[in-house]
Amino acid sequence: MTPDGNFTNEPCFVISVAARMVGLHAQTLRYYERVGLVMPSRSGGRQRLYSMADVERLRRIKTFTDEMGVNLAGAEIALKLIDRIRELEAQVEALTGEVARLRAARSAGSPGERR
Repeated sequence: MTPDGNFTNEPCFVISVAARMVGLHAQTLRYYERVGLVMPSRSGGRQRLYSMADVERLRRIKTFTDEMGVNLAGAEIALKLIDRIRELEAQVEALTGEVARLRAARSAGSPGERR
């Protein structure tokens, strides 16, 4: 178990189960791995193990390609943009917390220290 109890990134599904969960063929998942769209973990016996995060990524790829008509290159770009947006959102959240902390520290100081 992970310290925070979150199993999202824990590898736990073999390829046949992951393929069934997403509605794709196992061969398609192998192809996606070859072209770098998804990187499942490997067991000691070199068996592919997919996490829930991997399954969600596969679902997004399927949505992009099947429902939106995007090719795999476009899906890869869209996934990279989504990942970058998440990174930037985390940075904004951290900076917002830091600004709030600095404002609180500033207002806790004596009135003569303010500018």
